[in-house]
Amino acid sequence: MRRAIIACAALLLAGTGLSAQITVSPDAAIGPIKRMNAVNNGPRINNSEQVYTGTTGYFRAANVGYSRNHDAAGAGAYGEHVVDISMIFPDFSKNPDKPESYDFTLTDRYVKSIQDAGVEVFYRLGQSIENQPLKKYNIYPPKDNRKWAKIAEHIIRHYNEGWADGFHYGIKYWEVWNEPNLEWDNDKWKVDPRCWAGSPEQFYDFFEVAVKHLKGCFPDLLIGGPAMSGNDPGIRVVPKWYELLLSEMQRRGVPLDFFAWHIYEADPTVYVDYSYQVRALLDKYGYTQAESFLNEWNYIKSWTDDYPYSVRMMSSPKGGAFVCASMQEGQNCPTDMMMYYDWRPGTVFNGLFDAYSDAPLWSYWALYAWGKLKTLGTQVEASCEIPNVRVTAARGEDGRLGILVSRYEMDDNITAVKDVTVSLAGGRFDGRVRCHISDQFGTYTEYPVALQPDGTLNLGLYPHSFVFIEF
Repeated sequence: MRRAIIACAALLLAGTGLSAQITVSPDAAIGPIKRMNAVNNGPRINNSEQVYTGTTGYFRAANVGYSRNHDAAGAGAYGEHVVDISMIFPDFSKNPDKPESYDFTLTDRYVKSIQDAGVEVFYRLGQSIENQPLKKYNIYPPKDNRKWAKIAEHIIRHYNEGWADGFHYGIKYWEVWNEPNLEWDNDKWKVDPRCWAGSPEQFYDFFEVAVKHLKGCFPDLLIGGPAMSGNDPGIRVVPKWYELLLSEMQRRGVPLDFFAWHIYEADPTVYVDYSYQVRALLDKYGYTQAESFLNEWNYIKSWTDDYPYSVRMMSSPKGGAFVCASMQEGQNCPTDMMMYYDWRPGTVFNGLFDAYSDAPLWSYWALYAWGKLKTLGTQVEASCEIPNVRVTAARGEDGRLGILVSRYEMDDNITAVKDVTVSLAGGRFDGRVRCHISDQFGTYTEYPVALQPDGTLNLGLYPHSFVFIEF
């Protein structure tokens, strides 16, 4: 009741606080709503699927589109023996042409759970990160790059061509490796590597062999990578390794259908800076048709003193508003897809679900709201005059209009309500209005709103909130 009273009071206070004017132009089409709400990893199920369904329903409802299967271990009943090359092909001395050399059992189940939810797999060929100290196991450069490429080839054939009692899923995106440059600065890879226990030159040789082989076998599939790690939060310049890798791949004639990169941030505008720099580098080195994917991201203020705070924020209203604002920024810059890390409930970087009940949290509802924009399909012009309030609008072929408004404040000391007036360019809103808000009082809660006599809509936005409006 308290939340309803305060929220309704805020709606009625238009004109009494800070005024933010939003204007939406439904007839001014910009282009498609992009794949900003894709994720890493898939729905959680357990061994008693008849009793407990996990997060599959939420997965389907959010219309995430793509699920990248990196760090897939721990996703419900699947255990450790999934996805990674070392798990599917556990004995590197075996013959890669023989089905008996492979163990697809649990990966088959994991991939099927994603496909059955109506989501496409974005398949990462490589290894999960190894954060443990003292000893590393599977992140060393392969003993034979060509054999590794043959193993990857047969994994693709298993899931797309039915090889080794496989499937015909038609998985389109195949990514080679993950964050090889994580410890390349100052030769840290020699001391405590986490993703690639080798030099840059060793990786260039490996990546060249793998990508050329796979593209030669599957010219119609999209082969790329290598999911380069970003700099620390707040640094707006991409790591030097982005350009060094791309220049070397151009020199070697390596084809790239997409270039993937990662960064964790507290300021959504840093994603924009990265996006334009990545696009410029791809164009500079001849990869003008390659897609640019931010396929790991989440809220991080810092990896040191503010790390515990950052983890708390992922599962908070602030985390949800950050996710919403980041997708909105991504929609308007040269990033072709964003993939939130991580869907797996109970893991540190999952801000989507309660770890014990799997109840959806604020960040989930941000992905869900974006999924509704994707369903409508076409982005239309929308502008906002006030800082830290963002708007994205979409129109469906049937004329329906959806408007997503977020308010993300980096400063936790800001508490005042902002009054937002939403107007229609060249006319007035008419018909039924539905409004769902996520803020400090609840998640994706519907409440009644009325159009003003002048055909505008007034909203009261608390800090760290977002609203999805449907006309």
